Amino acid sequence: MYIRTISRKNKSGSTTTYVQLAHNVRDPQTGQPRADVLYSFGRADTLDVDAIRRLTKSLSRFLSPEEALQIQGAADGDTPLRFIRSYPMGGAYLLRALWEQLGIPDALSQCIKDRSFTSPVEWATFAMVANRALAPDSKRGAEGWIREDVALGNPDPIELQHLYRAMDVLLEYREIIHKEVYFAVADLLNLEVDLIFFDTTSTYFEMDEEDEAGLRQYGHSKDHRPDLPQVVIGLAVTKEGIPVKCWTMPGNTSDMKTVETVKNDLLGWKLGRCIWVMDRGMSSEENRLILQKAGGHYIIGEKLRDNQEAHKEVLAKRGRFTTIRENLEIKEVIVGDGERRRRFILVHNPEEAKKDKATREKTLKKIDEALKSIKEQKGQCHKKNVCALLSHRTMGRFLRQLKTGAIKIDKGKIKEEAHLDGKYIISTSDDTLTPEDVALGYKQLLEVERAFRTLKTTLDLRPVYHRKDERIQAHVFLCFLALLLVRIAERKTNMTWDRIRIQMDRLHLGEFFSKDGRVFQTTEPTHEQSNILKQLKISPPQRIRHIQMTP
Repeated sequence: MYIRTISRKNKSGSTTTYVQLAHNVRDPQTGQPRADVLYSFGRADTLDVDAIRRLTKSLSRFLSPEEALQIQGAADGDTPLRFIRSYPMGGAYLLRALWEQLGIPDALSQCIKDRSFTSPVEWATFAMVANRALAPDSKRGAEGWIREDVALGNPDPIELQHLYRAMDVLLEYREIIHKEVYFAVADLLNLEVDLIFFDTTSTYFEMDEEDEAGLRQYGHSKDHRPDLPQVVIGLAVTKEGIPVKCWTMPGNTSDMKTVETVKNDLLGWKLGRCIWVMDRGMSSEENRLILQKAGGHYIIGEKLRDNQEAHKEVLAKRGRFTTIRENLEIKEVIVGDGERRRRFILVHNPEEAKKDKATREKTLKKIDEALKSIKEQKGQCHKKNVCALLSHRTMGRFLRQLKTGAIKIDKGKIKEEAHLDGKYIISTSDDTLTPEDVALGYKQLLEVERAFRTLKTTLDLRPVYHRKDERIQAHVFLCFLALLLVRIAERKTNMTWDRIRIQMDRLHLGEFFSKDGRVFQTTEPTHEQSNILKQLKISPPQRIRHIQMTP
């Protein structure tokens, strides 16, 4: 496809030239190439040049941002402009707008107003948060990314020393910023903070020994790396999945010990009628009392196989389940009276029950095969394999050892496990909630798990390159702020961050040079980019961002 011109001689002897869009095809009869005219632009002396420019710009959206800028720059005027380079700008522009909507620059400025900083603390902080959300890297890698690979809009150059200084300031005023940012988010999204979801995760460090007295300690690893020191990270989110606060604790901190810290830290936040939703790892009598202080309430998952009398009574309760959603059935059970009264919701998922049954049958088949193999063995090998089978994490629960030393399948245990298929127990201290609200509220705990997945994958929480406790805490807080911006963008656009980032990073800032100076111009926003910015109530960037005149 190409533009061609044809000339025609008029009777008056003058010549008229026409401009056409043509495409070469091969004639099926003669086998010779010929030109097919797809569109005629009309006479060369009466061309609508502005329309051709608009068409060129429209077509340029199918090119790379660099190619589009080069074409647009050449078409934008009579002064010759030489295209120098372009930087991705859209993702950083979006994040900066959300950053300012939350009032974080003002909060930081207030914190350091009496400090004589010469380094760009606020911009360095934003740069590290943007790096987490757009192209996660070490702080040294982030320095090069800021300088060479993105158009952040920072008025002053940002160096590595500025990033470390900003981390120190951020940690010093972390509690103030946490609180200010939360109230700004609550106003921006009109959040109803009646449910707070809390859970913990861990992130490990590639090192041989734990710290003698520090955050990096051995503990229960949720990354399945018990061989490495770790830190424990707590995260509280709203029912919409918006992060409220994060905590960084020593790696040997158990889930049970985190509850009092979390509750006390949020006492002054005026969260109103707050119900804490937590997983079964936090379930204990002590934690339930802590969560009910100051009028609070809880929804907590219970351990199904801990043989508590209350749980046995819940599971033995007769009566039909009530279906509230597809694959979700519930039954309310009250245990005890007076001060010992507790309210439970027994939940049953028929689809999960089928999966549990299939898994158990597969395990029993493996046990049968193992028992047949053991019968054929003798001596030390026989004893070793018997012990290994009895202590196996999944197969061992279905076995019992006879007085003779032989092992056999425990049919009573199989019956007990079958009774638990697809079930879990929830307890709550709030009698005003319907059983349906309790069950659905607990299911929303998945929002915390989703937030942790985003922290560990999209935002690359690890590897953590820092060794000082203060820098580790600051790194986690930067990841928290990035998660906050990402979640707000996702919530207001109903799009995943990966999709938003891909679309917005196609919006580039181009640098052009001429004898008169330099011009910085953005690419034309696409329909998708304009729609994202509109949903976030962000104005599109000005096409001409900056002009530097030659002195």
